[in-house]
Amino acid sequence: MDTLSGNGDSMRRRYLFLLQVAFLSIISVYGCTIYQKPRPIHDVPFQERSKSKVSGEVRVTVAVLSDEENRQLFGVNLAGQGMQSVWVRVQNADSSPYWLMSAGLDPDYFSPLESAYSFHSILSSSLNDKIDDQFRVMNFRNPIAPGTSVSGFIFVNRDEGIKVVDIDLISYGKTKFFTFFVPIPGIRADYHKVDFEKLYSEEEIVNLDEDDLRTALEKLPCCATNKKGTKNGDPLNLVLIGSREDISAAFVRRGWLPAEQTHGKAVWKTIKSFLFDSRYRYSPVSPLFLYGRQQDFAGQKPRHTVHQRNHLRAWLSPIRYQGKPVWIGQISRDIGVRFTFKNWPPVTHKIDPDIDEARYALAEDLIYSQQLAKGGYVKGVGAATRLKPRHNLTGDPYFTDGYRLVLAFDRRPRSFIEIESFNWENPISTKLKRLSIDQQLDFDGGR
Repeated sequence: MDTLSGNGDSMRRRYLFLLQVAFLSIISVYGCTIYQKPRPIHDVPFQERSKSKVSGEVRVTVAVLSDEENRQLFGVNLAGQGMQSVWVRVQNADSSPYWLMSAGLDPDYFSPLESAYSFHSILSSSLNDKIDDQFRVMNFRNPIAPGTSVSGFIFVNRDEGIKVVDIDLISYGKTKFFTFFVPIPGIRADYHKVDFEKLYSEEEIVNLDEDDLRTALEKLPCCATNKKGTKNGDPLNLVLIGSREDISAAFVRRGWLPAEQTHGKAVWKTIKSFLFDSRYRYSPVSPLFLYGRQQDFAGQKPRHTVHQRNHLRAWLSPIRYQGKPVWIGQISRDIGVRFTFKNWPPVTHKIDPDIDEARYALAEDLIYSQQLAKGGYVKGVGAATRLKPRHNLTGDPYFTDGYRLVLAFDRRPRSFIEIESFNWENPISTKLKRLSIDQQLDFDGGR
């Protein structure tokens, strides 16, 4: 019995040893295969598609590297860790030094050694040192002294479709801001289908003063519609005033993302996210119609799963205010994903019926972008109560005070106290009145 027991222990130790060897071999192979010797920076042609802008004595040039270019330059797969690098060069002919604010590009950017650590091997400290050195040497380093040029990489969260690159430079008593729209191979965003320059002829565009703008906004339809224009969908409760550049920069600074076009792959990703309760950052937004066409762009601020997000649709109108484009939109909060037979694809988000909450939340959110110049409210949606709600095209009920939120954007930075008001309508009094009615109904119902 003792001999048999001894043989059993010996076999178990042998099997354990073999398992350990196999495990370490896999780790070793994996550690070797994730790293390849980086190529020299001039052998990776990302600078050929760089974009530049000049402000006074300062010139900024940027480029966003593709997944393959990141692998070639850093020797590791940044995309696999949800990262990408942005190359920045600042040429400072000013008499003052400048500092680049990485948080302006991405509030959740990665430090060089934090990025490198994601690719460390447990077996090779020398390999880890090489990875660390590559990320540290390639990193953008402040300050940019007078009469010098500084270039390097900033490591940020990976985006697809297009990346809005905000470069914020500060100095003693002055600031400079640059915004770039950089295409990235990946998703097919809805706005890729729109040629904004050709939507309206010069004869169709109307420039309005503040009083005429208010009148025009009040006369807009209450709601977006189906394709035929025969049924009303979600209410048009949002107006954005500003260039695409300024509006996009404000939204990106607050974590908003584009929506993918509705195609087979995107639908399947939405269904998978629904089934596995996972996140899908670019989940499509179903089409609604205004001006005879579906939304020109959609935006979303996703949470941790596909079920929850704030989302909006927007259409470029022929209206201009102070020379700036006026966009008509719709904002609501998604609180879940469900199957439906009322549209294609057969999955849709369920909206929070209190759509005014999403409207207020957006205003609060964009105040922090530091680009909101002016805000206010106009009539036009039409009120709907909690007891007598209206419904969108997929049957979700909603109630509202009936106002549209109007937000005008400008170059940043704008502090809270600098934000002006249109002084048109005051939905607060309506909200207080509705709250009083709701509270009375709740009280009566509980009696």
